[in-house]
Amino acid sequence: LEKYKQLGVACRSAGSLDEKTQDLVKLGVAIGLGSQGAVRSHTRKALSAGASREEIIHVVLLSLTTVGFPSMIAALGWVEEVLSKESP
Repeated sequence: LEKYKQLGVACRSAGSLDEKTQDLVKLGVAIGLGSQGAVRSHTRKALSAGASREEIIHVVLLSLTTVGFPSMIAALGWVEEVLSKESP
């Protein structure tokens, strides 16, 4: 587990993207995978990194032409559930 955490830290520090952008990218990847848990987790992480509701919803909308309407709508529901609990 510790080595896995170290790998995550190394990946995050390997490039020039700021924390918020990294979390928004990871949200997009989670949406592409259709992983409910990861979408929820990365939504919370993006909020903690300073992403706005509008930026997070934009990420979901951007997924439409890649993952299709049903998958995008599912992700939107997961994101909106987190947003309703996490932000005013």
